[in-house]
Amino acid sequence: MNEKPSKPGESRPGAGDREGCKASKPPWIRVRLPSSESVGRVKALMRSKSLHTVCEEARCPNMAECWSSGTATFLILGDLCTRNCRFCAVSSGVPRPLDPEEPNKILQAVRAMELNHVVLTSVTRDDLPDGGASVFSRAIKTLRREMPQCSVEVLIPDFGGHWKALEKVFAARPHVLAHNMETVARLYEKVRPGAKYGRSLELLRRASSWGGDFAVKSGIMVGLGERWEEILQVMDDLGRAGCQILTVGQYLSPGGEHLPVERFYSPEQFEELRTAGLDKGFLWVESGPLVRSSYHAEEQRRHLVRMNSPR
Repeated sequence: MNEKPSKPGESRPGAGDREGCKASKPPWIRVRLPSSESVGRVKALMRSKSLHTVCEEARCPNMAECWSSGTATFLILGDLCTRNCRFCAVSSGVPRPLDPEEPNKILQAVRAMELNHVVLTSVTRDDLPDGGASVFSRAIKTLRREMPQCSVEVLIPDFGGHWKALEKVFAARPHVLAHNMETVARLYEKVRPGAKYGRSLELLRRASSWGGDFAVKSGIMVGLGERWEEILQVMDDLGRAGCQILTVGQYLSPGGEHLPVERFYSPEQFEELRTAGLDKGFLWVESGPLVRSSYHAEEQRRHLVRMNSPR
């Protein structure tokens, strides 16, 4: 499990193989058990507003840590996705009608939790003409108007490549705009059916060239069968697209119907990926076994604000 990862030019997948990963998880994959008080409080608040969190739906390993500190990532546009990505724990199916009051309910929850930084993400809604971009826009504008002290991060789907829809989100001026690449180009068809590697890169390129004051962010998972040099290639592609913040985390299979974990990366390998990303020019790289897109999101935002502040 701890052998040196392959370097650019080598095709060896790296540490571990499928057979080895059928054994118990390595000791560094440890998830803190939720405390009943913090989890119960946030769950009660979400249910009272008929809201959902991606923390629950995607079975995030950092749920207890984040909820204990009073933070959460809101899942908008319902809880049923029109796609069926083979890594994702969010349920797929025929979505329910949109809740027109969702932006206001999110505002009420953010106020109740006294958040300084809120993350909004969503299921993919290919059934909607604009993919749900107008709901993102209204939610961002509502939060910015009513809670100017709270920064807003959005983790958006690709909206099916409908760039006019995407511009609705840009115009609402989130503080951070994120769209995850998730995996390397070679594995897209297997991991993300319905998505396109080039389309996701184009979304990020358009975001970085929009001219707004928001930071551009993306994330990838490792452990799906990618090669080391392919990870570095994704970093290069993201850098050319103008991405500033990168997250890298270990893929953990939600269940038997999802893709298996091909290998586990060691903490040392995650640190090496972090160093590689910083060397390639990213302003922040969050890399670790349990890292997910919204992990330490508020800290990332503060870091970029400090970097851009007059000295």
